[in-house]
Amino acid sequence: MPHHALIIDDEPDILELLDITLSRMGIVAFKAKDIHAADEQLEKNRFDLCLTDMKLPDGNGIDLVKKLQLTQPKLPVAVFTAHGNMDTAIEAMKAGAFDFINKPVDLEQLRALVNSALSLSSAEPESVVNDSELIKGQSKGVIELKGKIKKLSRSQAPVFISGESGSGKELVARSIHLQGPRAEKPFIAVNCGAIPSDLVESEFFGYKKGSFTGAQTDKQGLFQAANGGTLFLDEIADLPLDMQVKLLRAIQEKAVRAIGDSVETKIDVRILSASHKDLPKAIQDGLFRADLYYRVNVIEVSVPPLREREGDILLLTDYFLKSFAEEMQTPQANLSDSAKQALLNYDFPGNVRELENILERAFTLCDNNEITEQDLQLSPIYKEQLPKSTKRSGDAGQIAGYDGSVSIDEYLEEIEKEILLSALEENRWNRTSTAKSLGITFRSLRYRLKKLGLDND
Repeated sequence: MPHHALIIDDEPDILELLDITLSRMGIVAFKAKDIHAADEQLEKNRFDLCLTDMKLPDGNGIDLVKKLQLTQPKLPVAVFTAHGNMDTAIEAMKAGAFDFINKPVDLEQLRALVNSALSLSSAEPESVVNDSELIKGQSKGVIELKGKIKKLSRSQAPVFISGESGSGKELVARSIHLQGPRAEKPFIAVNCGAIPSDLVESEFFGYKKGSFTGAQTDKQGLFQAANGGTLFLDEIADLPLDMQVKLLRAIQEKAVRAIGDSVETKIDVRILSASHKDLPKAIQDGLFRADLYYRVNVIEVSVPPLREREGDILLLTDYFLKSFAEEMQTPQANLSDSAKQALLNYDFPGNVRELENILERAFTLCDNNEITEQDLQLSPIYKEQLPKSTKRSGDAGQIAGYDGSVSIDEYLEEIEKEILLSALEENRWNRTSTAKSLGITFRSLRYRLKKLGLDND
């Protein structure tokens, strides 16, 4: 059975162009020249998609969007806006529009928008990925968050995800993606603060062979890699100001130009972004552009910190301990009553990520599959101290032999590898004897071997 679309515009030529384009896509189009005619069509027929101009003889397209949000919330509505008028597009998406498209209409972009909207409109409820697969919790804050995610997944509006470090902002972004019409397309996540400033543009937009010294082949940028899907910009506040300008233009024009290329490439990407920083303050400090903020923050969703999700702490604990046991192929560890109480009393400044790290460490240290309060090491100021023998006199905190050529984590991993390999050789690769000689549990040894890529089972 063919899909049905309602197209609303007071220009006959535009209506005809849209009718022809949709017909070639196998879609039956119903035309209306104003809101009154659209209301009549909506009463008589069931539609899978609505395309409307913003300025109509008897009203405003945004008013129609708001009305349909109340009467037919599952009907995707896209609006036509004058080229470059992002303020109107943002207003429409805040009102509930599925997406927008600039006039004059780019037919390639129109077809992509229509296909995306129809895939959402025709999706069966059971085929939509359940966000509970990613976001664990039953607290009031998490239930409200899941409700927002479900609603946001039906839109293509840019979403800004705020929340403290470790609270699960990327999981929220993935959930929005997986429940929406782009679920089968790429989800590309990038930590903006982890890209060196001189490489940001080439990472985002790619480059052509020969465009600069070392460009021996064409390189695809993040926007091109995410085409048709979702691009998640984590820690967007860390982008250099000059890159913020280029990002803003890419979002507005829905096109990017690779370094060294003479033409722009159209892109169909949904932008989700996040930061643990206070962006309004960053704008006041001159570190973030206000115009970019209003483009990426069309809709904001806040992720609650773990300290406000007390009812989820033990639920998450059980989930993590099951995951560790499955990964290590060992029995699941349990928490003593005092350990459970200690977790419930802890403030978790590092949120869910900190809980996972605490439990992972305790899992490797515990005896007899029981995690005690001591295994958790929950002191709010807890930090692992380097052994005195690793410090060099006159250079406090500097590890002997460490020259800074690699990260401290990589350097310490190499030391740990050497110790483990040496102990394994001394014990003829008997893991039980090796663990005993090192003064650690068998589980801890197995975990460390797996983490360092030394587990060849």
